[in-house]
Amino acid sequence: MAPMPPTDREQNRFSARAKRYAKVGTRVGGVAARLAGQRLVGAKGGRAGNALALASALGGLKGPIMKVAQLLATIPDALPVEYANELIKLQSQAPPMGWAFVKRRMSAELGAGWEKKFASFEHHPAAAASLGQVHRATALDGAELACKLQYPDMQSAVEADLVQLQLLMSIRKRFDPAIDTTEIAVEIAARLREELDYVREAKHVALYQNMLKDEPNVRVPNVWPELSTGRLLTMDWMTGRKLLDHKDASLSLRNNLATAMFAAWWFPFSRFGVIHGDPHLGNYTVFDDGDGKPAGINLLDYGCIRIFPPSFVGGVVDLYRGLLDGDDDRVVHAYEIWGFKRLSRELIDALNIWARFIYGPMLEDRVRSVADGVKPSEYGRKEAFRVHQVLKAKGPVMVPREFVFMDRAAIGLGAVFLHLAAELNFYRLFNEAIEDFSIDTVAVRQRQALDQAGL
Repeated sequence: MAPMPPTDREQNRFSARAKRYAKVGTRVGGVAARLAGQRLVGAKGGRAGNALALASALGGLKGPIMKVAQLLATIPDALPVEYANELIKLQSQAPPMGWAFVKRRMSAELGAGWEKKFASFEHHPAAAASLGQVHRATALDGAELACKLQYPDMQSAVEADLVQLQLLMSIRKRFDPAIDTTEIAVEIAARLREELDYVREAKHVALYQNMLKDEPNVRVPNVWPELSTGRLLTMDWMTGRKLLDHKDASLSLRNNLATAMFAAWWFPFSRFGVIHGDPHLGNYTVFDDGDGKPAGINLLDYGCIRIFPPSFVGGVVDLYRGLLDGDDDRVVHAYEIWGFKRLSRELIDALNIWARFIYGPMLEDRVRSVADGVKPSEYGRKEAFRVHQVLKAKGPVMVPREFVFMDRAAIGLGAVFLHLAAELNFYRLFNEAIEDFSIDTVAVRQRQALDQAGL
């Protein structure tokens, strides 16, 4: 039985949107007004203070706008560096719903007497995030469950925050923008709306079960459709420890975990054109073998999944091979496939700076860390600054939609490798992932996998 779809009982209500507009608009708008005032009187040098003010305002709000802010912080030049440095520090957790609130929410999703459908249901959430919270429960047959319950009025909050996203983007335009963020906003809006649909997320889980069925070191939970709706997703509870609990483990163990992470991310993309667009540390835990030794990775969240046209996967592979072989024509063709337009020599050079940073570990056939001697705190900053300098002089360039979550996921995955201090031959891992690659093969695999998942 499939999860129940959302109903209209909690629609995109104007009253809820208006309330959210008041909160977000006042705080973000206050920073914008501050900037305009400085501009009017010719004041300079206040960017660091303005960045701190914006981060403080958003940090107090929580919710969808936080996901937007943190995403923008990972895209080179989408925001001034002072803003990015402050926003990247923000946590996306929202205050949890109290038990009385949870009971009303669960009744709305599963009906009166919902508690009788579980052997137990913990009152306090095991985790709280920007759009919902997770409660641990036990099924009637004794199986351990994770119940992901969406906060009330999230559709209204998302729509209100997306309107304010335009204001957030306008702040960037005050500082000699080097990129056009129009498509970034469109992509963020599409993905954020998808994350509200737990029926779709249940299908994403099925998709990943199929794609990773031959990867024993990566585990995907089962969905419990009879205990799921459009705003409640019940899955197996995946027992495991935090990834960072193993940062002081032996190098061989950390390398094994990093290799599992590489497979969990690159294999679905290179073979099916699918990526997990939110690879932060909270979305993974480490499971043990029968003897208590860490054995692999649990994938916990499937809200932010991006499905690409097979041709785009071909562009990613072409860009890699073009950089590897010094084939400029292939590199330019790849950027065109990605969706970049009006490319000049200077803009191509700027894009290559960032591409060589992202692909760098996979361009050298040797064992190395991701940062390769660079301090983790400085990872990517030099490259982002160089990109900014070139684009400021030669831009603006329109960033295509497909770049947004591809970049976010690559940066997030790199951060995991940094935290683990893994030392791997990323060149060989990547070439194994794209072995025998062809666009036609990806197209066939993708269509079959999407059909099986009901997508």
